[in-house]
Amino acid sequence: MRFTWAWAWVIGCGCLCAAGPRGLSVNDAGELRRNGGPYTGVGVNYYDAFVRTLGPSDRTDYEAGFRELTQRKIPFVRFSAGGYWPADWRLYQTNRVEYFARFDRLVHCAERQGIGLIPSLFWQLSTIPDLVGEPCRRWGDTNSLTHAFLRTYTREVVTRYAQSPAIWAWEFGNEYNLAADLPNAAEHRPPVVPSLGTPDRRTKEDEVTHAQVREAVRAFAQEVRRHDADRLILSGHAFPRNSAWHQMQRGSWERDTPEQFARVLAEDNPGPVNSLSVRAYDAASDLPRLAAAMEVARVARKPIFVGEFGVPGADTPASRAQFAAILQALATNRVPLAALWVFDFDSQAADWNVTATNGRGWQLDAVQRANELREKAGR
Repeated sequence: MRFTWAWAWVIGCGCLCAAGPRGLSVNDAGELRRNGGPYTGVGVNYYDAFVRTLGPSDRTDYEAGFRELTQRKIPFVRFSAGGYWPADWRLYQTNRVEYFARFDRLVHCAERQGIGLIPSLFWQLSTIPDLVGEPCRRWGDTNSLTHAFLRTYTREVVTRYAQSPAIWAWEFGNEYNLAADLPNAAEHRPPVVPSLGTPDRRTKEDEVTHAQVREAVRAFAQEVRRHDADRLILSGHAFPRNSAWHQMQRGSWERDTPEQFARVLAEDNPGPVNSLSVRAYDAASDLPRLAAAMEVARVARKPIFVGEFGVPGADTPASRAQFAAILQALATNRVPLAALWVFDFDSQAADWNVTATNGRGWQLDAVQRANELREKAGR
């Protein structure tokens, strides 16, 4: 994520239940499927559609956002299904009934509007360990309080919404792999903001490894599969760093070979995760790797999700050309699923926020056209 470290109610079982198709799945050949056939589409990140409801005001203006996306036939949103900071989980800890009532309203609204949802349950790497009083390395310990929270929250969310046609996929978190095995990890420990629930200091125990992150992703996927037999499961990762294998094996920034890149990408998305997650921002780094990633996807029989792509800043000929190049690369490489960063997110108004009425609204127009072309090509 481009963050600067900053229907029927079934009361008895407490879940949202409605008739209809059950989101995205993957067949034995690794093909992304929906409604019984192949699927391809471009959606948006609506990062704080749910997070905005967790404050005292319980903002529900995501309803207008969903309507706008429906009108443009933009099919799905990826969003944070929990708070960014430990303090943002206060409602969940103190009044779980109200917390899930607010979550219910969002899911119900998406059902009415025909919007698909990809909830990312544990967006920020340090938040859950901070919440339970453990360092970040406990993501690698299945007997930790961090994993106990992972299992509980995943079970609560998946069992509550597994029958909703609005849920298209389940995602673990956001770009955890980028923090793994950094040679200069001591300089990039998670932030310290005690007023928002973090500890007042970080230590080496907050520096994570690829092995620890993979253990967390695997445990999440296993818990999802206990309650949902076939929906798409996503890690939420970015492309591996260009030196990821060497970081793991030698603690260096030496550039990986193509074979090492392929190995890391596959192993960062361990089964029962049934997809590969990457990003597509940088024309020099990300776009040239799409073809290689698609080959890894073919061998692994896992479809690729470009969970974020976009262009920041003002509307200029250069930014439009860059955005067009990203969309063309997605199409040329037959990437089945991708999501624009970021829709209706006030906190990034200066650089990234895209709405129908601001100076970056042309990006929604381009995504709409991309979906129309995909639909036409699929006929």
